[in-house]
Amino acid sequence: MAGARYGLAGIILFVILIRKEGALPGLKQWKNQGIAGILMLFGSNGLVSWAELHTPSGITALVLGASPVSMILIEWIRPKGSRPTLVLASGVALGVLGIALMLGPNSIPEGYRPPFWSIFALFVSSINWWAGSYYSRHVQGEVSVLLASAMQMICGGLCTLLIGLVLREGRGFGISSVSSQSWIAFAALVTVGSLIAFPVYIWLLANSTPSKVSTFAYVNPVVAVLLGWAFLGEPLNMRIGLATFVIIAAVATITVGRTHRTN
Repeated sequence: MAGARYGLAGIILFVILIRKEGALPGLKQWKNQGIAGILMLFGSNGLVSWAELHTPSGITALVLGASPVSMILIEWIRPKGSRPTLVLASGVALGVLGIALMLGPNSIPEGYRPPFWSIFALFVSSINWWAGSYYSRHVQGEVSVLLASAMQMICGGLCTLLIGLVLREGRGFGISSVSSQSWIAFAALVTVGSLIAFPVYIWLLANSTPSKVSTFAYVNPVVAVLLGWAFLGEPLNMRIGLATFVIIAAVATITVGRTHRTN
């Protein structure tokens, strides 16, 4: 599912752009965009999809909500990186606290302990996402942002799809057994979640700082809770309201935060 979602979106966008622009990218461009796409969409999104088969959504959201810490560490230790200021570090800490408040104790089944390798996969996925994001920033300018997005989705999506087939995840699958509700959900993931959201993310990587871009990891759970309340009748309470306020404060803090250049 994860591979087909991004692979299909990438092919659609690539065909549209090539028909419009005419020029095909070369092998070097495919290599560079492929590395970024495989790191983000297979090494991160694919791993998360697999880990969630064995891990409660609450724990998954908490681990991924702390992923901006990986971003700050990568930014700090890379050559000519930037040391985080106290304000920036405080914003990240606020975000993690907000995610923890948002989830609450009831989101994790009592006494349930996911396997170590599942939690480890989530940590690896967050590192892969930010490594792929930094690599994508590094090769920006070789092709347009939209074409880079399409190439990354094709490479990352098809790699994920291939690994899924190698692991025999396709056993017993039949298109006729897919419900209309699932087709609608898949179509939404291909269009809104991939064709629109992923190119926007790649554009932000080229036009904003990594710390600001990383705030999506805090905002996503808030959006999910609000959509659940609006469309599924899921309850909102004081704890969720407080968590939302803390997360908004974290995003604001990170937005105004600065980094110090290191030698």
